[in-house]
Amino acid sequence: MNTEQYNQCVEQYADRLFRFAFSSLRSREEAEDVVQESFARVWERRKTVDYAKAKSYLFTTAHHAMVDEVRHKQHFTDIESCSPDNLRSAPASCPDVNDILHKSLVTLPEMQRNALLLRDYEGYSYQEIGEITVMSEAQVKINIFRARTALKNKLKSIDNLIDIEP
Repeated sequence: MNTEQYNQCVEQYADRLFRFAFSSLRSREEAEDVVQESFARVWERRKTVDYAKAKSYLFTTAHHAMVDEVRHKQHFTDIESCSPDNLRSAPASCPDVNDILHKSLVTLPEMQRNALLLRDYEGYSYQEIGEITVMSEAQVKINIFRARTALKNKLKSIDNLIDIEP
């Protein structure tokens, strides 16, 4: 990959990569760090990365960077402070559906959440998601099905919506 192709990758994929990272991490700063780290890794390996596969390489790199970030945060997070009882407070009178959906997404296991975000938010095929997350196509389908089922169960009753309010 040459410099011009690298710049084209930045123009084409930076926003999508940021949305993917932000949807998973829910922190602007962490998402920006993931995007920057992903592009830095591509730049370092630009001579070996094929331009045609740069998109897949970027999202795979971002996925791994997010996994590392989550593991790093979990290492330093006090588990008691993250219990559901401590996260709940009085529900708002008119909750924002988008906020409720994102809070529900955070409760999903990481692989399910990432597969669902790549499929439903970014529009990747099952095969592309498998390449990015290093799962077989069948595993991708299973994770997406389980994520959708969990979200459906979480969101189908008003009581569940109230339980996840900030």
